[in-house]
Amino acid sequence: MMNEAKMTELTQAEDMAYFRADLCLYSPESYCLDEKKGICNDMMATSKAVLDTMCNDFEQHSPRCSRQAPGHALCLRRRKPPSGGGMSSWAKEARSTTS
Repeated sequence: MMNEAKMTELTQAEDMAYFRADLCLYSPESYCLDEKKGICNDMMATSKAVLDTMCNDFEQHSPRCSRQAPGHALCLRRRKPPSGGGMSSWAKEARSTTS
């Protein structure tokens, strides 16, 4: 599946890009506009690379693995209303005492 060494390399590059951005925010006068642009581009590129790598790894799982959240199929079933017309007895009592 996912090459752990590659993922480690990508996350380290992403961490470095965000570290450079933090330095730039701390001392913006130390950077020219082109350097700031490069830092922003590095942040976006490294984050996209990490996300793409994770998505590709996820897509490589066997078709047996569900691509939906656990329990998703349970949510698709029609739910039966609770007995008593859908309102619990305590809710009925609260409603009748406030009316």
